[in-house]
Amino acid sequence: MSLKNKNIEDVYPLSPMQQGMLFHSLYDPASDVYVTQLSCELQGELNVSAFAQAWQQVVNRHSVLRTAFVWEKLEKPLQIVGRHVKLDWEEQDWQSVPPIEQKERLENLLDANRKRGFELSKAPLMRLILIKLAETHYHFVWSHHHLLLDGWSLPIIVKEVIAYYEGFCQGQIPELKLPCPYRNYIAWLQQQDMSQAKAFWREKFKGFTAPTPLEVGQASLRFPNLEENYDEQEIKLSIALTAALKSLAQQQHLTLNTLIQGAWGLLLSCYSTQDDVVFGATVSGRPSALLNVESMVGLLINTLPIRVQVAPDEFLLPWLKHIQAQYIEMGQYEYSPLVEIHGWSEIPRDLPLFESLVIFENYPIESSLRERVANLKVDNIRAFEKTNYPLSVFAIPGEELELKIAYNCHRFDAATIIRMLGHLQTLLEGMVANPKVRLSDLPRLTQAERHQLLVEWNDTQADYPHNQCIHQLFEAQVEKTPDAVAVVFEGQQLTYRELNARANQLAHHLQKLGVKPEVLVGICVERSLHMVIGLLGILKAGGAYVPLDPAYPQERLAFMFSDAQVQVLLTVQHLVERVPEHEAQVVYLDADWGSIAQESQENLVSSSTANNLAYVIYTSGSTGKPKGVLGLHQGAVNRFHWMWETYPFEAEEVCCQKTSLNFVDSVWEIFGPLLQGVRIVIVSDQVLKDPQQFVETLADNAVTRLVLVPSLLRVLLDTASDLQKRLPKLKLWVTSGEALSVDLLQKFRQIMSHRTLLNLYGSSEVSADVTCYSISPQDKAPSHVSIGRPIANTQIYVLDRHLKPAPIGVPGELYVGGAGLARGYLNRPEMTAERFIPNPFNDLELPIVDFRLADSNQNSESCETNAQFRSPKSSVRLYKTGDLVRYLPDGNLEFLGRIDNQVKLRGFRIELGEIEAVLGQHPGVREAVVLAREDESGNQQLVAYVVSDLEQWVSEAMPLKKRHEVQAIAISELHRLLKQKLPNYMVPSAFVMLEALPLLPNGKVDHRALPMPDERSRPELEAAYQAPRTEVEQTIATIWQEVLHVEEIGIHDNFFELGGHSLLLVQVHGKLQKTFQRDFPLVGMFQYPTISYLAQYLSQEQSKQPSSSQSSNRSGSRTDSINRRKQVRQKHRAAGKPKSTPSQ
Repeated sequence: MSLKNKNIEDVYPLSPMQQGMLFHSLYDPASDVYVTQLSCELQGELNVSAFAQAWQQVVNRHSVLRTAFVWEKLEKPLQIVGRHVKLDWEEQDWQSVPPIEQKERLENLLDANRKRGFELSKAPLMRLILIKLAETHYHFVWSHHHLLLDGWSLPIIVKEVIAYYEGFCQGQIPELKLPCPYRNYIAWLQQQDMSQAKAFWREKFKGFTAPTPLEVGQASLRFPNLEENYDEQEIKLSIALTAALKSLAQQQHLTLNTLIQGAWGLLLSCYSTQDDVVFGATVSGRPSALLNVESMVGLLINTLPIRVQVAPDEFLLPWLKHIQAQYIEMGQYEYSPLVEIHGWSEIPRDLPLFESLVIFENYPIESSLRERVANLKVDNIRAFEKTNYPLSVFAIPGEELELKIAYNCHRFDAATIIRMLGHLQTLLEGMVANPKVRLSDLPRLTQAERHQLLVEWNDTQADYPHNQCIHQLFEAQVEKTPDAVAVVFEGQQLTYRELNARANQLAHHLQKLGVKPEVLVGICVERSLHMVIGLLGILKAGGAYVPLDPAYPQERLAFMFSDAQVQVLLTVQHLVERVPEHEAQVVYLDADWGSIAQESQENLVSSSTANNLAYVIYTSGSTGKPKGVLGLHQGAVNRFHWMWETYPFEAEEVCCQKTSLNFVDSVWEIFGPLLQGVRIVIVSDQVLKDPQQFVETLADNAVTRLVLVPSLLRVLLDTASDLQKRLPKLKLWVTSGEALSVDLLQKFRQIMSHRTLLNLYGSSEVSADVTCYSISPQDKAPSHVSIGRPIANTQIYVLDRHLKPAPIGVPGELYVGGAGLARGYLNRPEMTAERFIPNPFNDLELPIVDFRLADSNQNSESCETNAQFRSPKSSVRLYKTGDLVRYLPDGNLEFLGRIDNQVKLRGFRIELGEIEAVLGQHPGVREAVVLAREDESGNQQLVAYVVSDLEQWVSEAMPLKKRHEVQAIAISELHRLLKQKLPNYMVPSAFVMLEALPLLPNGKVDHRALPMPDERSRPELEAAYQAPRTEVEQTIATIWQEVLHVEEIGIHDNFFELGGHSLLLVQVHGKLQKTFQRDFPLVGMFQYPTISYLAQYLSQEQSKQPSSSQSSNRSGSRTDSINRRKQVRQKHRAAGKPKSTPSQ
């Protein structure tokens, strides 16, 4: 609609809310975002002519229904009201279409009508379709753009349509009160003083620096995906529960809206694992000071942020009353534009203020439609509305309170949303059941989910030789295969009979030295036959072995001797000099063997039980001192037996023993095969350090199974691309000890395409492994690597800070119970009590329930029966792992990292593993580790350590460069990659290129050995200021200066980092189109956010425009430059310079 058109009745600006909706509509013009659609069935004698005339009369009556929007080549968008606008009315006759086909055709029509959208510059922005299904049966569809109307306006329009329809049917024209025009509201908005609102919102959001993450979905804080697809799920609460909620609200002088907001705040706290959360809420925006505002038709609602702080010990009712008081206080500033509130907050502009929206629809649209109209019955009322938020919660009051969630399908799946609705219902039920409860005691999980998490997924009970010790099982195997080869080492070998005889001789000798159950015996040997004989000898004597690695530093060994107070030490003569001073009796397995060989070769009568110590393995401690884990026979045997049953050995299998005794994986490597008659091949450190020699050893010995940490797996895969051909017998690969990345798994599947990989999770405190995830060749490539499900006789719990089960998909700390638990830590009673806690779910009993959500015909309380279901047998203790995990919908666990590996930087909680995963996506990166380290000023910064073949960063066309030049290229490229994939706060400040990551003896990365970054580790950013070089760049810079109120803008400065936002972007877009006399899509402004790239895009100086991935990453400008310009902008604003009117 041209501004010179004679049909124009009025022109005025947009409200902030309209500006926000206009922006999102322009950003994705093909989307049906903010298209509202209402449809219903009409049955009876409908006067079609009168019905259409009634709608036209309402359009004539309300200026907002005759409104279009213009923005192109304008500094600010405007809305234009037409004098005469003809209703977009369509009639279709489907009487000849069969009823089944009518339903299908209707769904297609509704969908197509929404996707058709509206041309915003042409009125009317609404369409009406009347479909005749039968003689007295119609379906009516009303579609309009949300820019025109809010929900409160709909009942007003419906009632007026009904009034006109009934009048026209009787040959009369009803006289209705003149409406209050929408421009009055726009004028009122422009009169409001923002200074008080600014002070209010700044204080309200002081200290809140990062948006509340929706952890149950796929995290995304970037700009919206252009291919977003939305869906919705809904439930209706029972009549009884709805009545109880209304009664509670009335008794406590609360609104139903407050109960809904409180419940959602609690859920967000649960989902985000944060006590301070923010979500959006819609307010009516109808100021009482505006005359006749209650009958005004238009878009008056506003979206405002609600900050909810959850103190777990706080009681429910006072907390809800505080939320309501805050909401009432906020009402006096409800006119505040959301985009301005965002600017006044401490959350960066390039991140959303919130990601979820709560809408309480307390306007009676259904009741208005259902009013008896001239012998017409209205039924099957349906409504569709889509916002630009990832998740919107709708509460629709009625006899049965309806809860509906509309969600972005790229972020959430239907099952997640259905569970979310169940959590919401459960919380509301809990509020009603016990209003005086503490917040931490309110139930969140449905009975169905609680049963699944605590009972079904922990139903792992299985028989195993629970009263047998390791050495007793070995002796039983000796009886079965006495002449089979048991162990091989560098040309030497022992049969089962020989190994058992030597171990018995040693055991008899040790018993004479006082070794018996619970006595600790040190063993300081290298991997060899002596090692296996020594271990079995200690166990047969009844003792527990304490590995003392001769390669360890003297200080560490001295501490372990002092802490363990071993009574006897097994070693060999050439290692004597490496052993620190001690008071133990020494047995040399080489020099003393002459006397030991005089002992009996018969099995001993041992008084050991499965609950006695088998070993004490020292692991790293947070204090810098190692801690000894007290491992039991029972735990080791349970883990062995699970593996034997799940992945049984076949004939002629051979296993490899290459892990140091200091690490719990060695327990399986040695005893797992030996107790089943399977040969083990011991590999020395010298061989292990040479990947080629290690592969040859595996091949020469026809090894069939291998356990290794992922970092060693990567080394082997890098060693030979034909590894599968070179190791034809090696069928089962097992990783454990550290996280297995997706890229490493993909590499394994590519090189070892016909092999199975087991990903195990565990620790010394739980007898090595407690969960398992199997990836076989026929399995579909996973998008993430799971750690699987619990093994036999093991319980897994994912708990929040209050030891309450975390919902499926929500991160929590992993707790382990069952047969594998260690006794605790040696000489660490306080640490044992801290890490091995009483099991809150021991002897758990849950009612058997009908797990369907309560519907309108069934009260949820009536689902329970008197039957009880006892949980699987569980231990009385749980081990607190310190690991962050979450349950996936299929019952598998996803490992998210160490809780202490999460860092908080400038208020943002960051999972370092997420950054590492993105770095691993680059083909030039072999390995990556990210740490939070202090710089010289004591400030925390992220540092990425990258292993790469630098030659991959130099193209064939590029001349050979010096190493430091290639490193600079690689660092800049990785910096751009992360800028494209991650929010700015997750992009490391420095990148250190390494030839290899430093490793600990167990193959894990040695973080302490990683070097500090130097000046060459910083990405090469653009200069702090670079002036425009061309006329086009100067023109763009001038427009940016006008809109952003910044005096100096360089060609590489980023629009959004300078304080730009969506509404200012629309202004810039309009000015640019007017100046350059050409049209281009608004989305181009996102793709080219710097003057340099935008100038290239506009002038088309290059035949090929720069890609969006390049341009979106050319956002680097130094922090001091940005801060300086923000100060300039703030001074301009303080001096009374005009401000843009922002929106959502």
